[in-house]
Amino acid sequence: MERIKELVAQMTLGEKASFCSGADFWHTESLERLGIPASMVSDGPHGLRKQDEAADHLGVNESIKAVCFPAGCATAASFNRELLEQMGEALGKECQAEGVSVILGPAVNIKRSPLCGRNFEYYSEDPLVASEMAGALVKGIQSQNVGTSIKHFLANNQETRRMSVSAQIDGRALREIYLAAFEGAITQGKPWTVMCSYNKINGVYAAENKKYLTDVLRGQWGFEGYVMSDWGAVNDRVADLEAGLELEMPSSMGANDRLIVEAVEKGLLKEEILDRAVERILSVVFRFEENRDRTAVFDRDKDHETARKVAEECLVLLKNEGSLLPLATDKKVAFIGEFAAKPRYQGGGSSHINSHKITSALDAAAGNANIVYARGYDSSKEETDQALLAEAVKAAAEADVAVIFAGLPDSYESEGFDRPHMSMPASQNRLIEEVAKVQPDVAVVLHNGSPVEMPWISKVKAVLESYLGGQAVGSAQYDILFGRVNPSGKLPETFPLKLEDNPSYLNFPGEKDVVEYREGIFVGYRYYDKKKMEVLFPFGHGLSYTTFAYSGLKLDKRRMEAQDTLRVSVEVANTGSRLGKEVVQLYVRDKESTAIRPEKELRGFAKVELKPGETKTVSFTLGKRAFAYYNTQIHDWHVEGGDFTIMIGKSSRDIVLQEDVYVGQSAPLPVHYTKDTTFGDVMENPRAAEFVEGLLSQGMFGGEEGGSAASEAISREMMEAMMRDMPLRGVLSFAGKGGVGAETVKKLIDRLNESEKA
Repeated sequence: MERIKELVAQMTLGEKASFCSGADFWHTESLERLGIPASMVSDGPHGLRKQDEAADHLGVNESIKAVCFPAGCATAASFNRELLEQMGEALGKECQAEGVSVILGPAVNIKRSPLCGRNFEYYSEDPLVASEMAGALVKGIQSQNVGTSIKHFLANNQETRRMSVSAQIDGRALREIYLAAFEGAITQGKPWTVMCSYNKINGVYAAENKKYLTDVLRGQWGFEGYVMSDWGAVNDRVADLEAGLELEMPSSMGANDRLIVEAVEKGLLKEEILDRAVERILSVVFRFEENRDRTAVFDRDKDHETARKVAEECLVLLKNEGSLLPLATDKKVAFIGEFAAKPRYQGGGSSHINSHKITSALDAAAGNANIVYARGYDSSKEETDQALLAEAVKAAAEADVAVIFAGLPDSYESEGFDRPHMSMPASQNRLIEEVAKVQPDVAVVLHNGSPVEMPWISKVKAVLESYLGGQAVGSAQYDILFGRVNPSGKLPETFPLKLEDNPSYLNFPGEKDVVEYREGIFVGYRYYDKKKMEVLFPFGHGLSYTTFAYSGLKLDKRRMEAQDTLRVSVEVANTGSRLGKEVVQLYVRDKESTAIRPEKELRGFAKVELKPGETKTVSFTLGKRAFAYYNTQIHDWHVEGGDFTIMIGKSSRDIVLQEDVYVGQSAPLPVHYTKDTTFGDVMENPRAAEFVEGLLSQGMFGGEEGGSAASEAISREMMEAMMRDMPLRGVLSFAGKGGVGAETVKKLIDRLNESEKA
């Protein structure tokens, strides 16, 4: 760091300012006289989208041939941290081979609505899953001395008006949901860089939001790298720099550099802020340069196999009625649907990879004489092609089993726009309906980055969710369909029955430049489970070709203080006949809380591989945060003392074991009484209650209840309820003939507040 400080000290003001924006679309600035090299960044996050050195300055021309790994929507379904690390290691090696210092990803924004066009890049509706999966990928990539740029910080949950919309989010939802998705990945994974989002957060652009870029990111989370803008996200360059945005991308062609220089010269910007920004940028530049592996090789075929291995754990078996799957090799099987031959395996936009090889399910089936193929639909068209439909129906009728490859075409979900609905193309829905009329054994294989409605679900026996499974997805699909691989994916999001059930439905994507997150913390399963609402498939759901049994749930203590840790263990056994992997999910429920809380929240998960008949112990360690909610009064995490339930489940709706633990309060919340404080709130505090008991005994409502008519009109229950919710000032109106004066009430309030200070 001292060397970098010395370099910065030798720079002119103009040179320092120039380092705060890119040299072009993909490179940072260089300075030959001081031996500072340019550093290249490249799009990701599930593949290397690097343009050739001769590419255009706008970054829109074709990128090099590379490997497309499964997208975030798919890798989250693996629930396998080690697998994400391995994928990250492969990406890191590719970057080393191509001289890329920072890959732009992972993207961890919460899947607030199924309609977000960029959901395919994002991991989950749950912040723990998003943070853990992202952190594992960061760890893997950076193990190869290549940086990551976790994105898009913060609250980039829609594409509609993404460059101007203000996400209006309450403080608790920000902390518990939207910031939490980034927090663990940043504090534990320590990405080299963070990319800010385009949008505003509560009226302030992310790029100039000091509260989050500096106070939270650096002050509370200890982030040490540099913050870069999303491409074109800079709003006010000097204000952004002061807020904590070091690097503007792409190049401002000198325009914003001059603004920085002018601000320093006029005393509007402290030069030490500029110096610090340049130091942070150069620290990352040299961190890569000094750890370059110039012998690294981009082995595309080897990484294709890694992509296949990853995809195998990402596919989720949603339905398997009558154990239709796995398919027998001697069955005549009709592969139907364009996606069987040309799979949709990635999304559109900045993450689109120029894949060197693509393996479809039909490719993987080469050599299997029992497979027949019918296209079934044209993915570029919404309407049904009658000839293709007739061909598909005929093939299905003549086969023993029909497997329909369906889902969302490129035109339905991409960076840059949101989906208008949650439906698949009408032609594909009709294809499934018509095939099901002539073939009782139908399996549907889906390709999509976010939930879809399934109006045909009761008419098919099996559904296999592929998400966007990368360029080797066809191999994974084929191997799972025919039982070479046992499916082990679980849904990282809820599939609602219909779009209107989604908690953000009435407030997505907002009005003009404002979107209100009125659902607060109730995102995804937190909402559906609290309302006990029927869903198509719950969060955490996923079937296997084997069976698992849970037993022996143990807690290492039954009472604990908030600062203690709780160790939880459970026995998981493979009771079936196949090797399989199970995702063990741990949820926590606050049994009684004065704060509004979800029915349950995921606080731990682990994936375990088991041979038939094998049993393993799965362990978790829970700290304060597992029991806490974010209290906006104290601006910190707070545990409200009481009983909590530890739940072990196969999904959020399939809880198989549970035990209670008592957790002590983390700290008393500060209390300040006013004339508007209710008697009920005062009486909750035993010490404060003593001060008002005398007041209550004075006959607040004039003594006797009166005649029988009055007794019927004013019941004891009514009196108690009214007293509980009455503010202290109410005694001025409802005291008896003796009366209670304003001065008496003021003295009471003063005594109550003094008692809190004691």
